[in-house]
Amino acid sequence: MKVRAVICDLYHTLLEVGPPPADAHQRWNKLGHATLAGLAPPSLEEFASRCDKIIAREHAAADAAGAEYPEVYWPAVAREAMPELACLSDQSCDEFLYQHAQLQRTIRLMAGAAKELRELRQARMQLGLASNAQPYSVRELEAALQSADLPSSLFQPELCFLSFQHGFGKPASRVFRLLTARLRALGIAPGETLMLGDREDNDVAPALAHGWQAWKLTPSPAQPGQRAGDWASLGAWLRSNGVTVAMAVRRKEN
Repeated sequence: MKVRAVICDLYHTLLEVGPPPADAHQRWNKLGHATLAGLAPPSLEEFASRCDKIIAREHAAADAAGAEYPEVYWPAVAREAMPELACLSDQSCDEFLYQHAQLQRTIRLMAGAAKELRELRQARMQLGLASNAQPYSVRELEAALQSADLPSSLFQPELCFLSFQHGFGKPASRVFRLLTARLRALGIAPGETLMLGDREDNDVAPALAHGWQAWKLTPSPAQPGQRAGDWASLGAWLRSNGVTVAMAVRRKEN
């Protein structure tokens, strides 16, 4: 069956995650002093420890209530862990937490992704997201796309599931049921939808269980007969299945 929609995971799929910057601690102290009117922030390690305890508490409460794969809202966790953030507006707090995220790891678009995304855009493929993510993730994706001269509008809002907006995340069945319903509203069947992700448990297995197709993104080229490999292999597989040709024909007909 032809692929008419591709739903992408974010981290390790669209975005490559690298090590933190070497000067992360110095930048953290500078950020804290500049943002918090001279107040000294806790160390990166202490802040992380406080946040971990809050997240564990929230997950325990969600588990007790029978919630499936609960997700926290990171700004709320951070504000509780660092009461000094209470003096900031929501916009300033979001900026602070985005800068903090950049000290945890480095982010860039995955190798080969820009070329294939550009071709899928030209072919008018329906593109969406299904990711366990937080508000700063949106800015990280926008920055990575901008670096490749790709617009954030590449992904249709109605086909985007970001866990922080819903309070639960992958691999919950509700994620795939929700997106399946939205795809059907666009006239796209489950079998015409491809899940692209790097994890068998979070991406491939639940997508297949809901009747989707799936491609597991790996650093290596695809092996014959396998739906797994790097971005270039994915693009070659899609082209071999007539995706770009089929979409181009549909564009001319419209």
